[in-house]
Amino acid sequence: MVPLYEAKAEFFRMLGHPVRIRVLELLQEGPRPVRELLAEIEVEPSNLSQQLAVLRRSGIVTATRTGSTVVYELAGGDVAELLGAARRILATLLVGRQGLLEELRSAEPAR
Repeated sequence: MVPLYEAKAEFFRMLGHPVRIRVLELLQEGPRPVRELLAEIEVEPSNLSQQLAVLRRSGIVTATRTGSTVVYELAGGDVAELLGAARRILATLLVGRQGLLEELRSAEPAR
């Protein structure tokens, strides 16, 4: 049996790709066909397909095929909450860095 901390680390590794994060952000707005995801993300179709497969295997998204159209959607609302929490944490970190940058600039000797 895998320890919980290792399962969590694997989950975060699965999220650790910019295309996957962008897909999840777009799917927060609702289900999207692959062609819309391609237009928004601007990556090669094969790259998007690989990233969607990772998300699908992890169970974080689901896919539904209607004819030749495949539509993806989030498997649950917790993903949107996680992305919101990440956004808030990142905003806090960036505000802290901006303050440090301003402090460093004000401490520089005049030239």
